[in-house]
Amino acid sequence: MLAAFEMVRAFDWPGAERGGGRMARLSRAEAQERTRGRVLAAACAEFTERGYRAARIDDIAARAELTRGAVYSNFPGKRALYFAVLADLAERATAPAHARPGRTRRAALGAFARSWVTRLPYPDPDVDHGPERLALGLGAEISTDERLRRPFRQLLKLDALLLALALEQLAPPTAAAPVPVPRLVRLAETVLTTLHGAGHLAATAPGFVEPFDVVSACEHLADLALNDWWSPPPGGTTNGPTDDPWAPPAATDPVRAEPVPLRADGVVVLLGLDRLGAAEDAVRAAPAGTPVSMVLVTGAPDELTHLARLVLIEFGHHLRQAFPGPAWPRLRVVCDASGDIAAAAGVPPHDTTEVALRIDRGRIVRRADGPGAGYALVRSGQPAGSPR
Repeated sequence: MLAAFEMVRAFDWPGAERGGGRMARLSRAEAQERTRGRVLAAACAEFTERGYRAARIDDIAARAELTRGAVYSNFPGKRALYFAVLADLAERATAPAHARPGRTRRAALGAFARSWVTRLPYPDPDVDHGPERLALGLGAEISTDERLRRPFRQLLKLDALLLALALEQLAPPTAAAPVPVPRLVRLAETVLTTLHGAGHLAATAPGFVEPFDVVSACEHLADLALNDWWSPPPGGTTNGPTDDPWAPPAATDPVRAEPVPLRADGVVVLLGLDRLGAAEDAVRAAPAGTPVSMVLVTGAPDELTHLARLVLIEFGHHLRQAFPGPAWPRLRVVCDASGDIAAAAGVPPHDTTEVALRIDRGRIVRRADGPGAGYALVRSGQPAGSPR
């Protein structure tokens, strides 16, 4: 799933250095960040050398010159640490110097697929070690645990929505005259199915996948016509006008790799990891030009937030390589790892959370709760008879 495996050992996590001379007294936060960096660097080396299954927390602690307790004080278990290492490596991976975004759906899908296949693991079955092994345990770990399969499925739904929104901004393969823009979520799901399938085979049957054929197949999918539609949900419960404070912390979109202005006027939807498919409701209902931000929350942030970051960072890398800036989806995405954004909204972070906020001049002026909350909130602010 990751690229640039040859750079794994060269990554320098903040605070990963150890030993050697006098050091200025660190604050508690600085000390925690230093310890976390040492744990991540040691875990990266251990996973690279031994693979995920064979790696042991005790050995990671020994590499980091820390106690086992120090490792567990930063990560609840080996799997959370594994996800964190992969997410950080994905975030630090270098983008190609000369990306060529596509101006049509066909060209963009080709560029998206090329970016994807260049980051696939193609391990040599005769080599028993090396950084290319680092991500090979990810698919098996997800497929064997329902607690991971549910959020992973929802994360893929979010990826498909983001890819569809970008595709819908581009010209169709053969546009002789202006036509209504179709919903392209099912097309995006088909593309991601093709690419994830190629990734699985690249890991489990090295040498079987021909990357150029995968790219060509994705280009031809641009012509695929599917009977696609979006059905508005039954709205959630919309509260009357309110005037509550709104002071969320600074946040970054892992897809765009840029800050998200959560305090700006617009719509903010907080969704648990089991409800990410509902992101489309607010986006489709919101009038053009209305900023829509989605905040991912979970009841297991120490593990699942790292998985969410990994999936979204990887997807964002491909999206930015393949689509011109004006076609990037207007939906902004934030992972609320600390729970501070949910706290600012007065929302308990659960995997089934679905709450929507309307922000105006730095205040929460309306909110909606429950299934369909995003759609209900947006529609409550539109005049009767306005288009859906």
